Amino acid sequence: MQSFRTEIEDPIVQKEIIDLEKKIHLFRGGQIDDERFRSLRLARGIYGQRQEGVQMIRIKLPYGKVSSEQLRRITDVSEKYSTGRLHITTRQDIQIHYVSLDRTPELWADLAKDDITLREACGNTVRNITASETAGIDVDEPFDVSPYAHALFQYLLRNPICQEMGRKFKISFSSSDKDTALSYLHDLGFIPKIVNGEKGFKIMLGGGLGSQPSHAELLSEFVPVNQIIPTAEGVIRVFDRHGERAKRLKARLKFLIKDLGRDEFMRLVDEEKKALAFHTYEIDTTDFEGAITEPLLEVPSVTIDDVEAYEAWKKSNVIAQKQAGYVAIGIKVLLGDFYIDKARLLADLVKNYGANELRFSLRQNILIRNIKEENLPFFYQELAKLDFVTLGYNTVADITACPGTDTCNLGIASSTGIAEELERVIATEYPQFNSNVDISIKISGCMNACGQHNMSEIGFQGMSINAGKLVAPALQVLLGGKNIGNGVGRFSDKVIKIPSRRGPDALRLILNDFEANGNGQPFVDYYDAKGEKYFYEFLKPLADVTNLTEADFVDWGNADNYVKAVGVGECAGVVIDLVATLLFEAKDKLTFAQEAFDDKKWSDAIYLAYAGFVNGAKALLLAENEKTNHHAGIIDLFDTVFIESKKIELGSDFKDLVYQIRANEPSEAFAQKYIQDAIAFFGKIEAYRTKDLANA
Repeated sequence: MQSFRTEIEDPIVQKEIIDLEKKIHLFRGGQIDDERFRSLRLARGIYGQRQEGVQMIRIKLPYGKVSSEQLRRITDVSEKYSTGRLHITTRQDIQIHYVSLDRTPELWADLAKDDITLREACGNTVRNITASETAGIDVDEPFDVSPYAHALFQYLLRNPICQEMGRKFKISFSSSDKDTALSYLHDLGFIPKIVNGEKGFKIMLGGGLGSQPSHAELLSEFVPVNQIIPTAEGVIRVFDRHGERAKRLKARLKFLIKDLGRDEFMRLVDEEKKALAFHTYEIDTTDFEGAITEPLLEVPSVTIDDVEAYEAWKKSNVIAQKQAGYVAIGIKVLLGDFYIDKARLLADLVKNYGANELRFSLRQNILIRNIKEENLPFFYQELAKLDFVTLGYNTVADITACPGTDTCNLGIASSTGIAEELERVIATEYPQFNSNVDISIKISGCMNACGQHNMSEIGFQGMSINAGKLVAPALQVLLGGKNIGNGVGRFSDKVIKIPSRRGPDALRLILNDFEANGNGQPFVDYYDAKGEKYFYEFLKPLADVTNLTEADFVDWGNADNYVKAVGVGECAGVVIDLVATLLFEAKDKLTFAQEAFDDKKWSDAIYLAYAGFVNGAKALLLAENEKTNHHAGIIDLFDTVFIESKKIELGSDFKDLVYQIRANEPSEAFAQKYIQDAIAFFGKIEAYRTKDLANA
């Protein structure tokens, strides 16, 4: 593994990859605790699979944008280290599976050659920032949100404020009021606005799905574009300091806002303003404003043989752009899975005859952008060779599903198997729905809602159901969710639980009744008019477990009888409550703070020193068996346990020492003083711990 080190131009990335390699060796040698190593690798996009001894690698692609060169690089990596399958996620990432842990540094190094990262793709970090795949070409958009999503991604990547939060943090940018990036279910959701000629964003705060979906609250109707990064930083700082860390199921931002109240939360955000490195942050949009890239090769003229099929494809899968004479082509990707042979040919097609850009979508599809309208026949012909002209892009026939029990530790029942069957049912029995964009169907393998099942018009959640002494795979049927637009959405009602094998019959009953009794209404209006009990009653016969057959105990896509097996989830890192580990991490933070100071990154240096204070304090509190569940609580409790009792003398309250961070602007002088204070504090707690152990 020596050669890759000299091939990476970015010294920061090179250092990270070498550090990962070292940490893997230490872990293999038993020198790093398993739980601590899990947290470390998750923050580098390395996620344990359901299958023993292999990893899922999540490749972070901000707002789903990828060039032909990057797609080719990803295919090469998948071929070299994985199985050749590429999986598009609902956060516009690419996942590859069955990767050896020991090969992940080399894999990352290969990706880095085309400016692709794994950094902060998993773990308690800011996850991939998503955006409408039509951003920049949307006929309804006030302006292109892509440069703003990109700038925020760059600002937060490796930023000390969001490396070890209590839980993950999700951000989206919608291209218009249609809110196709679903702002209302994100921690921060941005919707573009122009007010009196000024560009800005409506910002939604504290949304989320999971087992307890929560609608985001309004942060502001309008924040100018040069204030969105300071606003986001203030929110993240408060979440990092006050967010729950002990009770993982209560650790998302939505719970903190519920506990504090929106007004108190925003007061704390306002309190952070002085500590910010930037009170305004100008975002350069010039890289996104140039002329559309011309094809490298002349596009051949072709004759369409099946004009009817071609016209149906145009109607279903081709999207008009705001740029005159250009269109975008939607590729419906079953289950979000495609393979390297076709991916390479697609990359070549877009590079040679398109504008060298693709975007992966939140619905696990591919959008080819900036295609000249006169070149559509050629693209139809070439995409047909790849079997990429299936009708139904972004329709009810385009089902979203997480990997479920295929690879995920948390999967309870198959989501991909049932999704494939439901798509078959719609294609063969309900072709009239192929163009229906009013209904979405989404499926998750567990309550965590990675498949977004609880915000769709029709949703299914993987579960299990008891039948005597046996257990069968099951589905919770949910109905009535919808993205309404402009930051407003509604979540689905849990209607009934049925054996999984009866999922297709449930869909048939719902679609048949909608056709018979919908009276031309949108699906959610039809659902509201009938009411939840109506659907429960006509689906109730499917819930009967007294008449299960042998087939009902075999999940979709499986040959063997169902066994409920839920492993340890890795959707975010596990909290490590080991005193020695925390002291080690505190010392590390102070080293990193000094390095940031030497690089003249005053704000980063200050925040790393802050993390050193908190980690050190937490270590001593844990040694005293004191409960700690968020940073603010640690700071208060340290004063109570150690300062007021005079066990440790600091010359001031610990709170006053730490919260200098809020009272000072991030200058060189303050950074130097704050780091020195943190180092002095660490010396005192280290001495206390040494004495305490000697007297034990």
